[in-house]
Amino acid sequence: MKQDKKGQQAILKKVMQYIKRYTRLMALSILLAVVIVILTLYVPILIGKAIDGIVYGGVEFEGILGHLVNVVIIVGVTALAQWMMNTINNKVTYQVVRDIREEAFDKIEILPLKYLDGRSQGEIVSRVITDVDQFADGLLLGFTQLFTGVMTIVGTLIFMLRINVGITFVVVLVTPLSLFVASFIAKKTYSMFKLQSEARGEQTAFIDEMIGNQKVVKAYGHEEEAMKQFDEIGDRLAQYSLRAIFFSSLTNPCTRFVNSIVYAGVALTGAFAVITGKMTVGALSCFLSYANQYTKPFNEISGVVTELQNAIACAGRIFELIEEEPQVEEPANAIVLENVQGEVTCKDVSFSYVPEKKLIENFNIAIKPGQKVAIVGPTGCGKTTIINLLMRFYDVDQGAICVEETDIRQMTRKSLRSNYGMVLQETWLKKGTIKENIIMGKPDATEEEIIQAAKASHAHSFIKRLPKGYDTVIGEDGGMLSQGQKQLLCITRVMLCKPPMLILDEATSSIDTRTEIQIQSAFNKLMKGRTTFIVAHRLSTIQNADVILVMKEGEIIEQGNHESLLEQKGFYAELYNSQFAI
Repeated sequence: MKQDKKGQQAILKKVMQYIKRYTRLMALSILLAVVIVILTLYVPILIGKAIDGIVYGGVEFEGILGHLVNVVIIVGVTALAQWMMNTINNKVTYQVVRDIREEAFDKIEILPLKYLDGRSQGEIVSRVITDVDQFADGLLLGFTQLFTGVMTIVGTLIFMLRINVGITFVVVLVTPLSLFVASFIAKKTYSMFKLQSEARGEQTAFIDEMIGNQKVVKAYGHEEEAMKQFDEIGDRLAQYSLRAIFFSSLTNPCTRFVNSIVYAGVALTGAFAVITGKMTVGALSCFLSYANQYTKPFNEISGVVTELQNAIACAGRIFELIEEEPQVEEPANAIVLENVQGEVTCKDVSFSYVPEKKLIENFNIAIKPGQKVAIVGPTGCGKTTIINLLMRFYDVDQGAICVEETDIRQMTRKSLRSNYGMVLQETWLKKGTIKENIIMGKPDATEEEIIQAAKASHAHSFIKRLPKGYDTVIGEDGGMLSQGQKQLLCITRVMLCKPPMLILDEATSSIDTRTEIQIQSAFNKLMKGRTTFIVAHRLSTIQNADVILVMKEGEIIEQGNHESLLEQKGFYAELYNSQFAI
């Protein structure tokens, strides 16, 4: 429990750092809250004077009318001040939320890939969208009711003390009971709201995964199992939500019970004061109004506290994301890679995704400019990992990877990656036009250059058949385009940029045989004079490679060209014969 309390305090301090950016608006909001409280508390005095005028002085319509006119004016001014305060509070709340979301999104852009690979997309989306929305609701409620609630309590105490100290003492005596009830409920609700938030994130992640892989789910008849799993997550979310709502719902009736005790105490002692002549009827009416106004904020504040528990729990999850360690920063004197010839060297490279599970150890290779290097081996041997290391999506644990005899950790990531052209088995297209997706690597490309690149990749013919040609808008990840068409667009990007080094990871896996032969011809032209890394399962596509690296369990076990490896009659020969044996 102490740990939870410390955690909540730490989160609140972080929230205050964002709120401090809008100090002027917050000061104006507090000032308006003071005005609202003072005017609201002044109304019962005017009503009390009107009542005393009726009871003790006869019915003087002019005096009563004067008091009522003043009441109407004060109520009007109070309503205007309330509207202004609510507007300011809304503005501050959603600017704070905007700042947090922007910071979270900026952090996602610089997080290392190991963080994103280790968590589901839905869970991250839930933190940035749902949790921040829940936090905004709690923060807005806090701004709207917390300030006025606290000031109302202080103000009513001051006004009551001016009227009757003894009865005020009765009111104050019962106050700690309300505070105890609110504190007890707050402690219970925080842990439940935290579990609720986590379960909600898990549910979002599961829905995202199922929708994104709907074809696989249907193909393997996984619908029933998926529904059972979804129901299990839903049951847990319902259980946590029910507990959180149960404890938070206790707030209002419990504090209302305490308020009723206060009100009864004031009425009883006030009645005796009126009988004994120590207080007028108008003063008692005023005091009863203050007693009601004094206890009402405890209801609101206790309600705010329970909402704040949810808000703090959600804020904690988004701050966890914001405070994640970003990718290793580039050195201040980082080199900008220019005039690349394509010399790549790996020196005693060791790497593993999980420290206790070794993957690549003592990997050594020297690639000369313009060489075609093929990487083959069974699934999980480290082929794609080598590509991740070359592109510096991950940093090596030991050793070094050098381009032009310079460690890639000493150069800017942008300059390194801009010198690679990469086509992966998995395609990536953004929502936009065909043209916008092609020029991603070369925004200043001319219309003629785009068409030439599309013709080289054999994508031009299918693009021209689209409703608006190159201006056709496609949805996220290609929309209704076939997998082969999406891959052709990714190949077109590379054809347009013509970088000095290429990475082809099963680049033609989704393309028909006839088109693949044509693209291989185009690739052969593109690869001339360029260092190329080819990851392939179909060994027929790499027979012309200058160097073939045969990997197994993270190590290079064989190395050479196609003919020399076949003559060795080793692991490569087994792989080749398994594909072409009759």
